Amino acid sequence: MSEHRVRFTLNGAAIDVTVGAERLLVDLLRDDLGKTGTKDGCSVGVCGLCTVQVDGAPMSACLLLATQIDGTAVRTVEGLASPLQEAFITEGGFQCGICTSGQLMTADALLRARPGPTEAEVNDYMLGNLCRCTGYYGISRAIAKAAEAR
Repeated sequence: MSEHRVRFTLNGAAIDVTVGAERLLVDLLRDDLGKTGTKDGCSVGVCGLCTVQVDGAPMSACLLLATQIDGTAVRTVEGLASPLQEAFITEGGFQCGICTSGQLMTADALLRARPGPTEAEVNDYMLGNLCRCTGYYGISRAIAKAAEAR
């Protein structure tokens, strides 16, 4: 196994680590860097639990090799400070909480790219984030409320 030096920023802090070529970003974040808000659900990039932002774009950390983030800015839910979080609480955007970090990271990226999204845009953008508890209505309401707050 080859080792590679990876330098990036994580929630604004400089990180310099050595990782194996096969090391996944989700494992680096959770196991090595203690950012356990990033969850691994499906391991194939379809559930959205592991969503982080890489240079502002939502990405599945379970599909990214840690070496691919060299030179980037990575943001996890631990680095999110947004009215979106309060809106998720007040609008019932979560129940069990398993999907919440991925939902928040995707919704935050949406609101940064499109500050006043339509309901259809919210629904389209959030398609890659699965939730078995809420029925999505609370999530959609929370995103709309956060958009209004901006």
